[in-house]
Amino acid sequence: MTGSPQAVVNIGLLGHVDHGKTSLTKALTGKWTDTHSEEVKRGISIRLGYADTTIYSCPKCSLHTLKGECPKCGGKAELKRRVSFLDAPGHETLMTIVLSASSIMDGALLLIAANEPCPQPQTAEHLMILNIAGIKNVVVVQTKIDLVTKEQAKAHYESIRNFLKGSVAENAPIVPVVSNYGINVDAVADAIERTIPTPHRDSSLPPIMFISRSFDINKPGTPIPNLKGGVVGGSLVQGSIKKGDTVLIRPGLETTKKGMKEVQVKVESLMSEGGPLESAAPGGLVAVGTSLDPNVTKADSLVGCLLGKPGALPEAKAEITFDHHLIQREGFDNPPLKMGEPLVINVGTATGIGVIAAIKKGQVLAKLKKPVCVVKGSTVAMSRRVGQRWRLAGWGKSL
Repeated sequence: MTGSPQAVVNIGLLGHVDHGKTSLTKALTGKWTDTHSEEVKRGISIRLGYADTTIYSCPKCSLHTLKGECPKCGGKAELKRRVSFLDAPGHETLMTIVLSASSIMDGALLLIAANEPCPQPQTAEHLMILNIAGIKNVVVVQTKIDLVTKEQAKAHYESIRNFLKGSVAENAPIVPVVSNYGINVDAVADAIERTIPTPHRDSSLPPIMFISRSFDINKPGTPIPNLKGGVVGGSLVQGSIKKGDTVLIRPGLETTKKGMKEVQVKVESLMSEGGPLESAAPGGLVAVGTSLDPNVTKADSLVGCLLGKPGALPEAKAEITFDHHLIQREGFDNPPLKMGEPLVINVGTATGIGVIAAIKKGQVLAKLKKPVCVVKGSTVAMSRRVGQRWRLAGWGKSL
């Protein structure tokens, strides 16, 4: 049980485009996460959306709910924990964003709409990402059941079960919902509590935060004396940070003359969706107010960097070595990798272009266009060009 305003677990929402991820996020949290102008215009998620909610537990019925009152007995429900949701885009051209988000997920909701055959293309690819990232704590949500008959919903349920066989989600609970009317949303909260535990985290280790957003919080026209420093957002995977700490952001800022330049900054403030924090621990999503010029943090310019204490972060390198496993699936020609082949590499929250410089005994050395900081043993995903687009082609672990 936690009364802290900081969430303690990150849960991704994955699934094919228009299968209801943003609608379910709103039903769970009350927040509509598509706020960027282009998202509103196109009606799809483009960036990662973040929202927190609080889950309660009835001590009498052992039911979990989003309200302080038990829906079964009407008794008072006790605060259980706060959780963070990451609303990932479902469009195939935005798969690298989903891959990056998977690095800070502790569990996932996989959404599958009942009014379309299962699986749809990105449903299959998102399940593949869960397999690659080793995210085993999964709740499957069967959405839009109000658009089909009872018999069709049952048949669709069986097709979901067949689709999940052999995957990390083979034994996952399947919860039918109608997000727009709030039907069965409490059942999703109950399934989350029973399926996605809070991971054990070692706060005594040196802090490492994966930066997944960076932005300028100042409104246009703010007087210079009132300007606030740039903000970076993400999740601590180990350790803790507090207000007043001096931290390093690496690889840092891109410069025209010297490539990347790491920056040392002071933590001016800490904020979660639940409110301001004096210190931040692993779990949940945290915004770190810094002493940086807000101009250098705007438009997600620091996404992919690590934040931590000076002397405790891995070095930034313009190459990465990892073992690799190619994905084989129907309708996708995925021949052995070749020297000199370009790849899109995802590791942590970083996405970059690389070229294969060496292949030896199942290991790949890729030279990167921009340096990255890699925590040893991190999951690496690689996409290769197929026609005019990049397709997820393989994965491995950094060495």
